[in-house]
Amino acid sequence: MIHEGWKDSKTISKVKCVHTNAKKYTVENVLTVGKVYEVKNETEEFLFIVDNTGRVGGFNKEYFETV
Repeated sequence: MIHEGWKDSKTISKVKCVHTNAKKYTVENVLTVGKVYEVKNETEEFLFIVDNTGRVGGFNKEYFETV
């Protein structure tokens, strides 16, 4: 499974969290507004970052801006 190696893989870019106002999911527990995160993988809709738990999580791009 390719996603198991993402945490140790090279960082693609860095993004800054701009809000945690999620309509459907609770993200304020794993994201901090203003914090910069390392992007490990990216799709059209999602960024896969190392979140506050220390694990790679997939989040909608609307929560971030490119640093």
